[in-house]
Amino acid sequence: MSSLDSLGFHSSVFDRPDNNRTEQIVRLRVLNRVLEFTGRSIDDVVNNPIVKNEVRHWYKVHKWVQRGIEIGDLERQWNSVSR
Repeated sequence: MSSLDSLGFHSSVFDRPDNNRTEQIVRLRVLNRVLEFTGRSIDDVVNNPIVKNEVRHWYKVHKWVQRGIEIGDLERQWNSVSR
């Protein structure tokens, strides 16, 4: 009875583990990095709208830089034959 799901059906799809699957987990703590860079705390961000805007702008700069890096990596990957 333990192999039955909640409706009483056998679920053979979930019984087989997929050993060929590779999974990468990347934990990004962008907000923590931006707060450390600016020297602010989360309490400052919550209580002060000026600090909130400052942190928001640095967060956007971080995202723009990350996106530029990703685009550069993809262009190098796509155009690696021509170099």
